[in-house]
Amino acid sequence: MMAVKKTSAEKYFEGTGRRKLAIARVRIYPESKQHQIMINQKSLDDYFKSEVIKDKILAPLLAVGMKDKIGLTAVVYGGGKTGQAEAIQLGLSRALVKYEADFQKPLRDLDYLKRDPRRKERKKPGLKKARRAPQWAKR
Repeated sequence: MMAVKKTSAEKYFEGTGRRKLAIARVRIYPESKQHQIMINQKSLDDYFKSEVIKDKILAPLLAVGMKDKIGLTAVVYGGGKTGQAEAIQLGLSRALVKYEADFQKPLRDLDYLKRDPRRKERKKPGLKKARRAPQWAKR
């Protein structure tokens, strides 16, 4: 499948999403004739294999009823697949609010506009992991 190059004349709305170590820059194209979803110049089905992750990405579009009405491109890097998917979800939600301010209430009610602050906890000295202590032996 050939990647579609968007022209600079085409109007878009952009949002940035972050989750753990993943960062996503999402652009939505409301007037786009082709309503496809491209992530890192691959289609959604090629980039993410899991249906659960795909549903997580499409959830903001379904919440506002725009699933088949806009084109979407995302550039995402860092983290794992789940972190990248949640970063895309946040970036998409922010872009939708820039496109239409009325979308803020339903997206906020579903917590799609809230960044998840949880990160990996650092390893402490004397421990095997962040909290896992070496096994204690009496003798």
